[in-house]
Amino acid sequence: MIRDLIAKLPKDLPVLIAGPTASGKSALALAIAKAQGGVIVNADASQVYDCWRVLTARPSAEEEARAPHRLYGHLPYDAPYSTGHWLREVTPLLDGARPIIVGGTGLYFSALTEGLADIPDTPPEVRAHADTLDLNQMLAALDPETTGRIDTENRARVQRAWEVQRATGQPLAHWQDQTRDPVLGAGAFSGVVMDSPKEWLTPRIAARFNQMLNGGALEEARAMLGRYDPSLPSCRAIGVAETMEVVRGELDHTAAIERATIATRQYAKRQRTWFRGRMAEWHWISAPALVEP
Repeated sequence: MIRDLIAKLPKDLPVLIAGPTASGKSALALAIAKAQGGVIVNADASQVYDCWRVLTARPSAEEEARAPHRLYGHLPYDAPYSTGHWLREVTPLLDGARPIIVGGTGLYFSALTEGLADIPDTPPEVRAHADTLDLNQMLAALDPETTGRIDTENRARVQRAWEVQRATGQPLAHWQDQTRDPVLGAGAFSGVVMDSPKEWLTPRIAARFNQMLNGGALEEARAMLGRYDPSLPSCRAIGVAETMEVVRGELDHTAAIERATIATRQYAKRQRTWFRGRMAEWHWISAPALVEP
């Protein structure tokens, strides 16, 4: 089935592969690169940081050696990074070897294919104040139009909306309505979504986090003990907090796997909802059929 899918992809168009965590996106990207060539480009907000290869399921060194990879682990743990940063970095890559853009951050794909609002940068003092607020405090300050457009369970998205409103005096929805033309419009790319049923994905999520704990995640957490800051985007990746607690002796492996699996499952549900709402016209493929021939 993978061969059939690859054969149908126009070789002159960028390929965009979206899907929930643990759905096999990276394996598909490597298969396309092997069959047709190209550069694999990251579209996952957690995988841009250099501190978590195992915990964010970044491609391994062996996988990176099999095809060129870009925008993976290229930032220090405390570097500021946004959808706008990613869009500015990915745009020049569209002019080189054929990009195979893969990830689970829906906002990145939407910015690339639908356009991105030109929002002024957030002053450091506004961000510092936002870091002291809880989720409900920030949500209470937002307008209904903005809250209807964002994932209100995702602190990073809520905080971004709060910061924009506080810094500019205009709600995020206002800036989104001023969106510029997309870098890749309709017909300029091949879009693929990994259709991943919950009953298939959930056991994969649990098994993968267990493999992470036994495959280097604990060592990554120990290396970050003196720098870990839960307010930083890099440290909000799912599974990081649980792994840090294991390293500090505050949580056992079984409880860590259970908590991280629940959080990942909830995140995957939000990803699927986003993809259905924003990528309905993309080519949807069965992840189980690809991963388990």
